[in-house]
Amino acid sequence: MLDHGASPPPRSQTTPSSPGVAARLMRRKPVERLVAEGGQGEGGTLRRSLGLWQLTMISIGATLGTGIFVVLGEAVPKAGPAVTLSFVIAGFTALFSALSYAELAGSIPVAGSSYSYAYATMGELVAWVCGWCLVLEYGVSVAAVAVGWGEYLNELLDGTIGVTIPAALSAPPGDGGIFNLPALIVVLLAMVFLLGGARESARANTVMVVVKIAALVLFCAVGLMGFRSGNYENFMPLGMAGVSAAGATLFFSYIGFDAASTAGEEARNAQRDLPRAIMLSLVIVTALYVLVAAVAIGAKPWKAFDGTEAALAQIMNEVTGQTFWGTLLAFGAVIAIASVVLTVLYGQTRVLFAMSRDGLVPKVFSKVHPKTGAPRANTLIVSLFCGVLAAAIPLGQLADATSIGTLFAFALVNVAVVVLRRTRPDMPRTFRVPLSPVLPVLGFAFCVWMMGSLSTITWVVFGVWMAVGLVFYFVYGYRRSRLAPSEAK
Repeated sequence: MLDHGASPPPRSQTTPSSPGVAARLMRRKPVERLVAEGGQGEGGTLRRSLGLWQLTMISIGATLGTGIFVVLGEAVPKAGPAVTLSFVIAGFTALFSALSYAELAGSIPVAGSSYSYAYATMGELVAWVCGWCLVLEYGVSVAAVAVGWGEYLNELLDGTIGVTIPAALSAPPGDGGIFNLPALIVVLLAMVFLLGGARESARANTVMVVVKIAALVLFCAVGLMGFRSGNYENFMPLGMAGVSAAGATLFFSYIGFDAASTAGEEARNAQRDLPRAIMLSLVIVTALYVLVAAVAIGAKPWKAFDGTEAALAQIMNEVTGQTFWGTLLAFGAVIAIASVVLTVLYGQTRVLFAMSRDGLVPKVFSKVHPKTGAPRANTLIVSLFCGVLAAAIPLGQLADATSIGTLFAFALVNVAVVVLRRTRPDMPRTFRVPLSPVLPVLGFAFCVWMMGSLSTITWVVFGVWMAVGLVFYFVYGYRRSRLAPSEAK
């Protein structure tokens, strides 16, 4: 007999209800699902062909280049001789984050890097924000590096055949030019290598990395002949604020180990090799950065660096009184910076590949060519976008925009390590951050501190970029997410 006076049962007991907006924004993608989907794309799969050596070279290739060959000229006027300390601070900040990357790369060896780590630990909205930062970090970094490549190409052409590319075609608007043609060319050359597949790109990158390390060792040997200890007097003329500002600008040079982590689905033994490659590359790159910066300041007064983008080649010429050595270094720099473009562009395409597979960006970015195992359409779209950006925007603005995107993503990775330790304490880990959560917290704090050292205009650009990203997510990704039909726990 029915009790007509009884109140109806709660809605959750009668008809299923879809989760609320807040729950959908916080939905997490299980680690097991992330790993199970590794390599799978639209129409094909990525090929596992990279070992420890190739992964380390990718990390060094993406890191060692513009930060020392080009952006040194942007950073020295901000810090003076203390720019060497700026490199150390940026290196320590990167070290804390690299430890977190190493743990997560060994636990979640997938293509999305910090985007995927955030998806597994902090939910879809945070993952989207992180992924959007990576798009800024990688895309703008490719453009920034390509701009510097043109400077050294001109040095090389001048020293070999006595001609240079006219300013109208070698500088962007705002820097005295109309269109930076060399910057566009180097991006398109990198695109050609990437279209051939990961293994072929890794081989080319390895050769270029060996050349650029040799070029930097040569610079140190020649630069020491012109070393003047007096150049280090008044070591910190612009105070600690100048040191941190230079460090924030230089930090974008440390995104290489992030690029290595994006190769998680193309590594033969990602859980073993990725943590090793990340730590090994960071040690090598930081040592070279500090050594080269120390020699450069000793050979050239810090005030003479203002407005100099091909600083190392000029120092070689000044020390020897001959153009041969500067020309030789310019050749090494052309190769070195081209490898950065290649590897960072690679990282950008793999992050978008992972986001596309999750439904947050269009499917075209996760289509894989069956013969090469490379996301061809993705590579073409990203390369053309970055090439046009490089041809149209000055270097300094690009470097700072890259730094803030990098720092934000790194900060989230440090948080992700702590969260995953609490939510999945028994999950197998091939590498563990020592003294956790102390070191991840320090990594987070350093990233926030360095972000605060960036200029107001950089923050404005970052805010606009984030606003555009959130609009795109709620218009497109929120409804098309592959987690939407079946919510992850």
